[in-house]
Amino acid sequence: MKHTDNCNKCGVELNDENWYTCWKERNTKRCKTCHKLHTNNKNNPKHNPQNNPQRMFVNGKYIPKSHPLYKPGNYKTFEDAAFDALSRYTSSTEGQVYIVTNKAWEGWIKVGMAIDAEDRCNQYQTSSPFRDYTLQYKKFFTDRRKAEQIAHSLCNKKAEDREGEWFKLDIPTAIACIEKIKIEEQYEKETA
Repeated sequence: MKHTDNCNKCGVELNDENWYTCWKERNTKRCKTCHKLHTNNKNNPKHNPQNNPQRMFVNGKYIPKSHPLYKPGNYKTFEDAAFDALSRYTSSTEGQVYIVTNKAWEGWIKVGMAIDAEDRCNQYQTSSPFRDYTLQYKKFFTDRRKAEQIAHSLCNKKAEDREGEWFKLDIPTAIACIEKIKIEEQYEKETA
């Protein structure tokens, strides 16, 4: 008497036409029809982490829903996604204060703010044929605009020279200035 295998879901007899070869080897007893039904219901792309249309990726990096510029899809830069999320960008206060350098301007640093400092540095690279901007430091603040304003004020006191957001200042001193910032307390002191 020959032993037959049946599908665990529907009970149909399993054969070469309705049973995957690899499943035979692993002794998985499910027919192709039941597998397709199971896949369509439980492994819906909405719930599949590898193909979830509700996720956001920028330059291959996953961006959580909590990010102020969150918008489902795949983008090369935040700028690509920003046009639809522009209102969230202007109203969002969270972000980073950063320090960027370029060896073309030895001794000078740029102190700026952005929602994502790495993305901002990548934007600078497009204006340089040598792609020589380097993100030296970044720190998150709940109010990036206030933090940048305070950072500029503190760095200006220590710098030899200043041109807009560029300061002739060493990196450790600039980092120390940014590290001192406590938005609520510091902002009151700097504006008084």
